[in-house]
Amino acid sequence: MPPIGGWICCSRKSKSVAPIDNSETDGVFDYDLAVIGGGSGGLACAKEAVNHGARVVVLDYVTPSPQGTKWGLGGTCVNVGCIPKKLMHQAALLGESIHEAVSYGWQVPSLDAVKIDWSALTQSVQNHIKSVNWVTRVDLRDKKIEYVNGLGEFKDPHTVVATLKNGSKKELTAKNIVIAVGGRPHYPDIPGALEYCITSDDIFSLSNPPGKTLVVGAGYIGLECAGFLNSLGYPATVLIRSVPLRGFDQQMANIITNEMEEKGIKLHHRCIPLSVEKLESGQLKARWTNTETKEQFEDVFDTVLIATGRYALTKQLNLPAAGINVR
Repeated sequence: MPPIGGWICCSRKSKSVAPIDNSETDGVFDYDLAVIGGGSGGLACAKEAVNHGARVVVLDYVTPSPQGTKWGLGGTCVNVGCIPKKLMHQAALLGESIHEAVSYGWQVPSLDAVKIDWSALTQSVQNHIKSVNWVTRVDLRDKKIEYVNGLGEFKDPHTVVATLKNGSKKELTAKNIVIAVGGRPHYPDIPGALEYCITSDDIFSLSNPPGKTLVVGAGYIGLECAGFLNSLGYPATVLIRSVPLRGFDQQMANIITNEMEEKGIKLHHRCIPLSVEKLESGQLKARWTNTETKEQFEDVFDTVLIATGRYALTKQLNLPAAGINVR
């Protein structure tokens, strides 16, 4: 049975797409399937649909972050998530291995001289990401999947309007439409957050070394970033509102945070941010409070990274036009 209203939702957990009958769509719609979102879920859905004989178009557009960061096709995982994070982590492990090598007889002229070149690291990471972007584009072309670099929104249950980079609009119709837009980092409602703070959207292409960094949030994104930054030589402090790695096994979470503290990462429990202020020096003064004792603290950092969760990019879709009620 086709989805009610002509739309369905897709995630990376989706296993398959049912065979598509396009016998009734020839000449009626431009495509059998339109996918809004070019991340892991949307691309997997589009490729599977093509394998079942569907005519498919993928719409993908990245709205720049508050700090102006944008990226190519492939979604969060490829551009600002799993892949760059693993590359940063690998760089950190290599640095630790150099120090450990001395104990195994390797002659290192001076351990004090072993430092990361942040510019070279980010360039290497971005080069790898761009290669994946290109391979993804070529793969869509080879599979005869049309790609539209535009921000899609519903006009009606079977019509999507894409706003292109130059501001022009392209209208297309499809029998079925998949919503696979993913999410973006949530910013806390505090002074200075949007103006001065970065998120995981920005850290992997940051032009200057992050230096002393405050990470707000102790989910897996926040702890991963704090971990590789500290290992790369940039001191990290983490504000934990409730418990680290909420939703994960807390015995394992405690093992992880204990090791992080042993490696020099500062963890402040039961703390939430109050404000971030930019000083004349260019550094950032962050203020936070302990929710139990009500005591307030402040410190100066080079970078403040927000990792307080993510929100779905549904507001831009004009969902009521598709007959979708949002609660």
